Amino acid sequence: MSFIWDTLIDCKEQIIAEFDKRGEEIQEEGMSQFNQPDNGWINRVWRTKDCRRCHIDVVDARESKSLWMMHVCIFPNLDNNGPIYGFDVIAGKNKMTGAFHDFSKSSGGEEHPLIDWFKEAVEEFIPSKKRELPQWALNIFSGSMVAAGNVKTDEEAKAIVDLAISNLKVYFDSIGQYNNTAKPEDTVEAQNYYCHNQQQNPHTPRVMKSLGLAEKDVEIFCTDALFPKIQ
Repeated sequence: MSFIWDTLIDCKEQIIAEFDKRGEEIQEEGMSQFNQPDNGWINRVWRTKDCRRCHIDVVDARESKSLWMMHVCIFPNLDNNGPIYGFDVIAGKNKMTGAFHDFSKSSGGEEHPLIDWFKEAVEEFIPSKKRELPQWALNIFSGSMVAAGNVKTDEEAKAIVDLAISNLKVYFDSIGQYNNTAKPEDTVEAQNYYCHNQQQNPHTPRVMKSLGLAEKDVEIFCTDALFPKIQ
């Protein structure tokens, strides 16, 4: 038994339940080839009245590689200047090697009220080991981002998951307040900038390939499906 894996799988189920509760699942063009639950790879997308894209990506390689990875990202509608919700984690049986959670600036900028709220929500959580961020990440993530590495204790793992879930619920409850606060062209530029920087992350495709996913699938997925820019 692995407390960390059990905690993360429960987290995944809670996030999917929240997505189901808040919106409707949609079939994005080209995404179905990357939703391979029989192979341990899940990619599903929802839309809510306030958020244009709620994506969860899970690679379950516990049996083959003793690793489990999840990515969650939510973009608000283009007339909404609210931040982008993000939660990413990769974990072995006995520790999370990395866990990242943020409300990241979109067209509302770093001073958005929800980013201020996020700062207060996470300020008491001090990771036992803080992960240093590369420049592409510093370009887009808030100064309050949770970036934890080498999470070995059940208590710290549970604290991270509890933050991600409770903040997700507040995000959904609050984001609609900022409808009709942005010009769509400004939000497109801001969200595409976020996607551009995320696409500079060399770690994601490297890890996915190491987990046994086909190299061609990973390259297409990371370019076109994981953080798709608005054309």
